[in-house]
Amino acid sequence: MLWSPQDRPVQSGTYARQRPLWSWWRRLSPSRQDRFAALAPLLSVLLFLAAIVAAFWYLRNEEVEREVESVKRDAELVQQQIRLRLIENQEQLVRIAREVGTRTINREQFIGQAETLVRSRPEIVGLTWLTSSRQVVARHTPPDMLTAMPRLALPSGSDDPRTTEGRAVFNDARDLRAPVYGRPVRLDDHLVVFQVHVPVIDQGAFAGTLVAEYSVESMLRYFVPAEVSRRRVISLVDGDDTVLASTVAGAAPRASTPLVYSVAFAPVGNGVTLRGEGYRTSVGLIGNTLFWMVLALSMLTLWMLLGTWRHMRRRLQIQGALVQETNFRRAMENSMLTGMRAMDLEGRITYVNPAFCAMTGFSEAELIGHLPPFPHWPHDRLEENNRLLAQELSGRSPAGGIEVKVMRKDGSQFDARMYVSPLIDARGQQTGWMTSMTNITEAKRIRDQLSASHERFTTVLEGLDAAVSVMSVSAAQGTELLFANRSYRLWFGADSHWHARLVGSGDADGQDAEDAIDGLSGLPTAEITDVGSDSREVYVGETQKWYEVRTRYLQWTDGRLAQMLIATDITSRRHMEEAAALQADRAQETSRLITMGEMASSVAHELNQPLAAITNYCNGMLTRQRNGTLSGEDLIGALEKTSRQAQRAGQIIHRIRAFVKRSEPQRQPTKITEIVEDTLELAGIELRRRNVAIQSYVAQRMPLISVDPILIEQVLLNLLKNAAEAIDNASLPPGRRKIELRVTPRHDSEIGGAIEFSVRDSGPGMPEDVIKRIYEAFFSTKSDGMGIGLSLCRSIIESHRGRIRAENLYNQDSVVGCCFTFVLPVGHFAETTKHIEQS
Repeated sequence: MLWSPQDRPVQSGTYARQRPLWSWWRRLSPSRQDRFAALAPLLSVLLFLAAIVAAFWYLRNEEVEREVESVKRDAELVQQQIRLRLIENQEQLVRIAREVGTRTINREQFIGQAETLVRSRPEIVGLTWLTSSRQVVARHTPPDMLTAMPRLALPSGSDDPRTTEGRAVFNDARDLRAPVYGRPVRLDDHLVVFQVHVPVIDQGAFAGTLVAEYSVESMLRYFVPAEVSRRRVISLVDGDDTVLASTVAGAAPRASTPLVYSVAFAPVGNGVTLRGEGYRTSVGLIGNTLFWMVLALSMLTLWMLLGTWRHMRRRLQIQGALVQETNFRRAMENSMLTGMRAMDLEGRITYVNPAFCAMTGFSEAELIGHLPPFPHWPHDRLEENNRLLAQELSGRSPAGGIEVKVMRKDGSQFDARMYVSPLIDARGQQTGWMTSMTNITEAKRIRDQLSASHERFTTVLEGLDAAVSVMSVSAAQGTELLFANRSYRLWFGADSHWHARLVGSGDADGQDAEDAIDGLSGLPTAEITDVGSDSREVYVGETQKWYEVRTRYLQWTDGRLAQMLIATDITSRRHMEEAAALQADRAQETSRLITMGEMASSVAHELNQPLAAITNYCNGMLTRQRNGTLSGEDLIGALEKTSRQAQRAGQIIHRIRAFVKRSEPQRQPTKITEIVEDTLELAGIELRRRNVAIQSYVAQRMPLISVDPILIEQVLLNLLKNAAEAIDNASLPPGRRKIELRVTPRHDSEIGGAIEFSVRDSGPGMPEDVIKRIYEAFFSTKSDGMGIGLSLCRSIIESHRGRIRAENLYNQDSVVGCCFTFVLPVGHFAETTKHIEQS
């Protein structure tokens, strides 16, 4: 068959379709082909190493499986021998129990058979005959065992660990009527025994058990073949995986080891297992050596291949890093906002970045290769720029840069700062200069605005009428006055002593102030500056002025902890407050005078009675004296009555003068009964005139209170007078014309221990809108009232740290009166003064 060129493309395409792997390889780049070629030896070595490891692993598993089978056979052999021995012993015990049950043998014969059985069966360490009540009839223990293990001679008492287990096994044998094995019991470090109870049946009735005690250690000693004990470790293990006995002293079972096999310890059961463990045989020194040699050679080959592969990777990484570095440098130059310009030693421009071209508006072709003067130099600054360029080329440019004017291509100018650094080649020689240029027009504008803002802020602080100062409280740098405005300097000078004195933390020399403020330096700055400002009023004797001082902590511009103080002159305000207090005192005196003026007719009526009585007594004595009918005794009696009436009138005048007498408010420990009695004496005049009765109640053993008695009497008198007027104006019948005054102790949630005064009347009450405004100044419900009485009462009570309130009294929905109540705090007199019984 002839081959024609037309068939070649068809064969080539068919070949490519038949071998896609070759086509994939041809499409790879040379670097990737080298990488895959380097991976092929690595994969082959890994496959070879995996094959060797799999072969060794398979052989080792085969060996372990054979060893496990051998351990299994030996363990089952030992278990079978011990099981047959226990069954033989059980048959002998059943025979003896049958003879005991049929009473064929007595106690002495039982001991003889027990001695024979124990002598021929060394695994049995004791044989006991128990009755149905678990009483010991006979017991035999080998003498040699008694000598070696004295614990076997212990009776089955409460302190014997066999007692609890034996009781349970005894009950099972009684119930099942069959031999029952108990759980192993450890008597000491070398003796572990378990019991078998064989029931004794006497004419169909349970008559007790024969108890045989087996030594676990003896069973392993006598019934494990020597060839097995040489090859294996045979152990008896309980349900808690605790070794009861073993052919090797101190051996512990290793259940996780593949050379361990466990089989149930029949017929004992109770979770006891017989465990065989194979000695860990060598896996073959020659085989191990061969394996490790192959592994070492494979690892060495892998290491060499990995080294070659890493070398290739490092070469590719270096190539990629060079490309990446070039691209990064180009991208950085194109994206940065700082203009870069390189010059040779003659001042010719050799390089500019896009940012420099964007700043100046000139293209790269218009700048590179250009000698001074440069196109971006302003025409009016050529001489200055030539001088700066000469300074730059000589290496004398300042490290902080040079501020220059730069002209754009359109003729506009901007402010720029230029920094110069030398260009060094790979041989360490300087080839030129690199200049970086930054547009600072906006930064300069912001700086000018900040300067103007700072000037305005300083102008405002300097124009304040308050003294403002800031003092450092740093322990490391000491106290220093960081700022003081014009008012501070004008009032106190430029000394930090006045700052410390105004905040109340130092003496005249300021030493104590420094010590007190330095104590804050150890605290976190954030915790101190978050605290709000503190306000206090300070009097300075040198200036004879009062200042309101507000302080707070802040963090100064350099990070130090500082204290800011604002002192405001409040001397005029204090004078106004003193004048207002004086006016209040005068208002109180005026109120008392107004009260007495309103009560003038009542006082005149009250004084008229004793004066009329005095006149009558005098006229009567004169008449009888003229008639000669006046005896000495009658004269003395008439004079005594006249004296009493005069004293009564004098007391009324004295009480009124004491009430309206102008005096400074003075608090003093006062008895409550005295206040009430004096008030009732004054109010009685008005109450009798208006035909209003009063009932008063003062609790017993009331404490002293610290008050001004005249002011409290004024409050009580005003409240009683208002209540009498309300009753009289309502024209109530005689049965309802009464007032109740109560004084009782109570505990207030806000002021603590207090005395409560309450005045209740039976008048028409007050509207709710009137109650809300009743304490307002110049508000009155009377047509001729001035509206200052209750306002003064509230001021007096609040000045004593008390509270006053008014409320209507209701009978269902009807108002039946009004109640005014005020409370006064007891104060410290209640703690230091004994209670006084008052009537």
